[in-house]
Amino acid sequence: MWGHGGTPCRDCVGECLEDAAREVGVSKHTIYGWKAKYGGMDVNEVQEVKQLREENGRLKKLVADLSLDKDALQSVIRKNGWSSQS
Repeated sequence: MWGHGGTPCRDCVGECLEDAAREVGVSKHTIYGWKAKYGGMDVNEVQEVKQLREENGRLKKLVADLSLDKDALQSVIRKNGWSSQS
C-alpha cells in the first residue's frame, strides 16, 4: 500500500518492519531501539562505536583483573606483617 507522494503508508511500513525484524530474529521494538540509537549515524560511525565499546569492555576487564591482583597482594602483605612503608 502506498500513501500520497509515493511513500509507503504506515501499515505497509509496519509490516515491512515486522518482516525485517523476523528475518534477523529480533523484535520490532529492538529495531525501533536500534533506529533511535544509530539512526543518525553512517556505517563508519556505527563501526567506530562498536570498536570503542569492545575496547571499553576489554579495558574494564583489565582493570578488574588488576584490582583483584592488587587486593591479593595487599592481603599477602598484611598476612605476613610486611609494611608497604619502609
